[in-house]
Amino acid sequence: MTLLLIARLAHLGMAITVLTALTLTAHAQIRVTVDRNTGKAATKEFKFKNVPAPAKDDAAAKATVTLLVGESYPAGGDLSVLTDGLLPTKADEPKSNFYFASGAGGGRVRMDFGEVIEIKQVNSYSWHTGAGAPQVYLLYASDGAEIGFNAEPNANTDPIACGWKLITTVDTRKSGDGGQFGVSITDAHGILGKYRYLLFGFVATETDDDAGNTFYSEIDVVTKKP
Repeated sequence: MTLLLIARLAHLGMAITVLTALTLTAHAQIRVTVDRNTGKAATKEFKFKNVPAPAKDDAAAKATVTLLVGESYPAGGDLSVLTDGLLPTKADEPKSNFYFASGAGGGRVRMDFGEVIEIKQVNSYSWHTGAGAPQVYLLYASDGAEIGFNAEPNANTDPIACGWKLITTVDTRKSGDGGQFGVSITDAHGILGKYRYLLFGFVATETDDDAGNTFYSEIDVVTKKP
């Protein structure tokens, strides 16, 4: 099965288990590091063994963040909580996290940096007591220069078919429910690439009930230093 077909199946929600295959990543040099804190190890500092703690002055803090697909939960925080450098102080703090509406299967969020930047890392953080803790998403990127590029792919549009590159897929569910998760996406060669846009295709962690959308606390984009 090709990566393009797998991505399309995951996007359509035809088989959530397909995401497991995508954890092999779109390119062998991409590394997805996952850490989980539970109990007393889960603190407001979000300190992990291998994943960097959230930053306040990363590139995401200056990006324009747009909800392209899906509906946010009214009791949760707005998109700004993903990049404001402020973190929740406990596991169930809705206003300090962005998450999708109950019953939704996820959605798409785009970051626009205004210009092409050299991205070294993409780090994402979440915290919840149950199924809202694990992270499941597809990460796409683009410099916006490809012919036919669509900066706002809707739910029926495959990003790969309109100028986006699939960087990797994140699926931390095998680590369990509940707790504090940190994910760091890096490249063995030092940088993920030169891009203007990042597109996060968020997927619900489970569909047995309406509580399967992740509480995302922060997303950092780290650039390569001169």
